[in-house]
Amino acid sequence: MVLKHKILSMALLSALFGVSHAQTEEEKKTAADAQEADADANQSDNDESTLDAIVVTGIRQAIETAINLKQENSSIVEVISAEDIGKLPDTSIAESIARLPGLTAQRVAGRSSTISIRGLSGDFSTTLLNGREQVSSGDNRGVEFDQYPSELLSGVVVYKTPDANLVAQGISGTVDLRTVRPLQSNGRTVALNARFEKNGLEELNPGYTARGGRFSFSFIDKFFDETVGVAIGIARLDSPGQANRWNAWGYADANGSAPGFIAGLGGSESFATSTDNARNGFMSVVEFKPNDFYTASLDAYYSNFKRSETTRGLQTGIGFSGATFSNLRVQNDVIVQGTATGIYGPVIRNDLNDREDDIAAFGFKNEFSFDNGFSAVADFSLSRANRDESILETYSGIFGRGNDNVDLLFNVATGLPQLTFGRNYSDPNQVRLGDPGGWGQDGYIKFPKFKDELRSALLSGKKEFDSGFISSVEGGVNISTREKSRNVAESFLELIGARPVAGGPQVPQAIPNTLLQGPADLRFTGIPGVVGYDINRAYRTLYRPRTNINPDITNKDWEVEETVSLGFAKMNIDTNIGDLRLRGNAGLQYVHADQESQGFAVPGGNANAAQPFTGGDKYGRLLPSLNLGLEFLNGSIVRFGAARQQARPRLDQMRANNNFGIDAARQRYSGGGGNPELRPWESDSFDLSYEWYFADNRAYISGAAFHKDLNSYIYDQGVDFDFSVFNLTGLGGVTPTTTIGRFSRPTNGEGGTINGYELAFSAPADLAWDVLEGFGIQGSYSDTRSSILPNGPGSNQPLPGLSRYVGNLAVYFEQNGFSARIAQRGRSSFIGEVQGFGADRETRYVKGETILDFQTGYEFKDGNLQGLSVLLQVNNLDNEPYQEFYRDAGAPDRPRSYNEYGRTVLFGVNYKF
Repeated sequence: MVLKHKILSMALLSALFGVSHAQTEEEKKTAADAQEADADANQSDNDESTLDAIVVTGIRQAIETAINLKQENSSIVEVISAEDIGKLPDTSIAESIARLPGLTAQRVAGRSSTISIRGLSGDFSTTLLNGREQVSSGDNRGVEFDQYPSELLSGVVVYKTPDANLVAQGISGTVDLRTVRPLQSNGRTVALNARFEKNGLEELNPGYTARGGRFSFSFIDKFFDETVGVAIGIARLDSPGQANRWNAWGYADANGSAPGFIAGLGGSESFATSTDNARNGFMSVVEFKPNDFYTASLDAYYSNFKRSETTRGLQTGIGFSGATFSNLRVQNDVIVQGTATGIYGPVIRNDLNDREDDIAAFGFKNEFSFDNGFSAVADFSLSRANRDESILETYSGIFGRGNDNVDLLFNVATGLPQLTFGRNYSDPNQVRLGDPGGWGQDGYIKFPKFKDELRSALLSGKKEFDSGFISSVEGGVNISTREKSRNVAESFLELIGARPVAGGPQVPQAIPNTLLQGPADLRFTGIPGVVGYDINRAYRTLYRPRTNINPDITNKDWEVEETVSLGFAKMNIDTNIGDLRLRGNAGLQYVHADQESQGFAVPGGNANAAQPFTGGDKYGRLLPSLNLGLEFLNGSIVRFGAARQQARPRLDQMRANNNFGIDAARQRYSGGGGNPELRPWESDSFDLSYEWYFADNRAYISGAAFHKDLNSYIYDQGVDFDFSVFNLTGLGGVTPTTTIGRFSRPTNGEGGTINGYELAFSAPADLAWDVLEGFGIQGSYSDTRSSILPNGPGSNQPLPGLSRYVGNLAVYFEQNGFSARIAQRGRSSFIGEVQGFGADRETRYVKGETILDFQTGYEFKDGNLQGLSVLLQVNNLDNEPYQEFYRDAGAPDRPRSYNEYGRTVLFGVNYKF
């Protein structure tokens, strides 16, 4: 509620800026003519090149450009425009997108990565690059936006209402990332950008640094009488990541009786994580326009992202290991202070996670313009992504000296504990490699691999009319084929000298002095540190793998292939009703999907007997859409949108993987797995918005309401299933009399509604008082509610990705070369999705957060240093933690995870000529 009232109070300030200037029809026409001269494009038809045609040079111009593009679009959209070439306002494109009204980001390892639109997670949206659908290197369809360097993008358009000629749409929205169009530039531009970066947590693990840097280069020019345009961008990122992480395993009954339950910490993990992030990005655009009839553009984008992450820490069962609690202080039925005696086997972890992502996208667009008002487009594209990852765990501890004790003190405000153990886990003379937890292994390693490839071809035509209610009609067809696969090989690790026989009893082994490194710092939870050693060398020289074969691992190997054929027809509207202008479009899409998945069926839990299995389906659906905008003389627009929308189902839920056997108690076959026949999410959506643009389009106020009625939602259900599709021999036991049994799988089930409203404003402060020339303010607030039960009827978990309240506020100044901006983005508590045990998705309750960023800079406008600018940025200014919690019926929220990533300081130099 604090966030809600804070953002609402700032929104009220926008009223101060609305009385100064009402835009006349003549001024609107003058502004529109100026924009047309600069861009030579029609945004009402969603021309993807308009955004890039306007060269922006500062914060205010970037804001005004975005306002103009929002106003001129026929759909309800949100827009980001670059301040300058290679200079979006944030270090991450995800952070920039998360500042838009109704959008927010989830932090992953301290970085904004995944985006939720109107309370729906990334599974419900689609991401485009220059209008072409993009693949993902992750486990599903949702794009990880930190893969796209902000320095190589000129802007972003987020479509909140669909448009029939958008070839890939989602239920929540469509994010279109855009690069520059060189033929619409003002001539040669060369830009260099360098930034020094430092993380405030310093080095938590030996061998890592808290310092990094970024570099980018951009070149734009036109040749051969401006018939050829070339744009090239290169971006290099070396960014450190440091994290203090604490996790709870859960809570145990500390008094041993059900009545008067007192929750004691069941288990604890204290970790120090250090990460090296290295990303190389490349972008190029070549345009060729020999005449007014033909224009060709060839786009190429490539990103290579390498991440090496070391995690060291101490994990131990407390209440779950049979410890006895004493000297208790209890608050809200949770032990906040006490002593746990008799802890068994604390485990020291030295883990290494290496990941490499490659993403490439290519597009070849051909545009034809005829004298009779007819135009045609042939666009061909390829998007490809690969991820190779290794997740390595190694264990050590203190053996043979009995159990340990720990004094526990919870920080009630943050949920972060202070732990005082009786033993010194940073002393290499006491610590031995092995299996102190009694898990039957000395380590573990897994190798998740993802491959994703999408090919697409678009053919479309458009006919424009000089007068009449209908300004143009267009239609076309788009065919895309996609193949995505996942494979995870996993092995137990055994110390070669400590387990003479594979799988046999262990003999703890001393850590060779040649491998020892300095201890990891765990003082944030009161632990001085734990032993650290060279994890890679230890793995290569001390351990041997023992392949883990079980149904859970076989279940992670799958491939999904789908061909989606889309035909569309669209009628564009641009007419006058008296003194009012009516713009918009009415369209229809027909989407036909042909999907198939290949996986394995595992009988009776025997992964060695896994059977190859294939399944799939074909279906089609009509999707109508309508966008209307009525413009008034005072600069106001009332917009209405209605559409039937689809979002393709999650790829991991479409897997053809199954486990089956015989339910002896019920004498029937039973099993569970994926669903290759899964249909998309589908929603009937309605939008209504009011937008007022004033002060020569330098300012606006908007309010929007939306309603989405999901006809179905996908969740696991038990269904009748014919098990004769499997080989049922060799299961043993009594053979059921029928092959019809019960099978649990993701299925299209009961849906629900999502409703919300959004408020936004942007205004320069001089509208209220001339003395404030150069100052400005932007803000947005959204309130979203959902009746959807994502786990099916009778469940109570909220919709993943949905924060009830989302707010953003930014105050900026720009005058005489000086600039400054302080920006806040916040969201209330929500269900987040994280990579859990086994590299699978898990949902967690995430505490609401407010993140504050600051930047200031100076640009030399003349003299020998003209074109040079300097910039200072501080991200996560107040070191806002990322926190998760347990929510149980009838019990107060209990801390689950506390993660702090530190503030990041960047000093940058930009030079453009």
